[in-house]
Amino acid sequence: MRILIAEDDQVLADGLLRSLRSSGAAVDHVANGSEADTALITGHEFDLLILDLGLPKLHGLEVLRKLRGRGSALPVLILTAADGIEERVKGLDLGADDYMAKPFSLQELEARVRALTRRGMGGTSHTIRHGPLVYDQAGRVATLNDRMVELSARELGLLEVLLQRVGRLVSKEQLVEHLCEWGEEVSNNAIEVYIHRLRKKIEKGPVRIATVRGLGYCLEKIPH
Repeated sequence: MRILIAEDDQVLADGLLRSLRSSGAAVDHVANGSEADTALITGHEFDLLILDLGLPKLHGLEVLRKLRGRGSALPVLILTAADGIEERVKGLDLGADDYMAKPFSLQELEARVRALTRRGMGGTSHTIRHGPLVYDQAGRVATLNDRMVELSARELGLLEVLLQRVGRLVSKEQLVEHLCEWGEEVSNNAIEVYIHRLRKKIEKGPVRIATVRGLGYCLEKIPH
């Protein structure tokens, strides 16, 4: 899961970054609306935007207006002052998916983030199932044939992306986009290593990660 935070309060932004990264997300941060708008039009594959409305340079509502004007369905969680009811209404009318009033609980924010990203992927449950392979997005725990699979944070991230796109090809470039933050260099060779390690741990059951040479990977069931 890759998240963009647009927040000009550095103390709050640092708290959000620590909290969301500890839950396994790749998180990028911008401090003004202009930078947010630029990040959103440069092709990065974000799964969620956390958007403060009181941004300098370009107001958060304008960032949201531009985003929806480009036809993007990216889930958006807006942050507003406790008394900013009018702005909240405008944000929801412009296409925001949810809002939180400051101050807020980080635990609640994490739960809303999980709900919005599930919705963005077309799901409602925090559990993703693929045959005997089950992934709990809230607890970040994978099980295979009812037994826990010990996975590293990177392997969990790969599994989540593949499970959210079962039956579809996912390129190495897409995996890097969803798993890595700005300035974090992960080569295609490194992705191959992570995939190899993940394969060894989950292909004990009737599932496999198929490689389509030159195109990417696909999680599929092994036919009986």
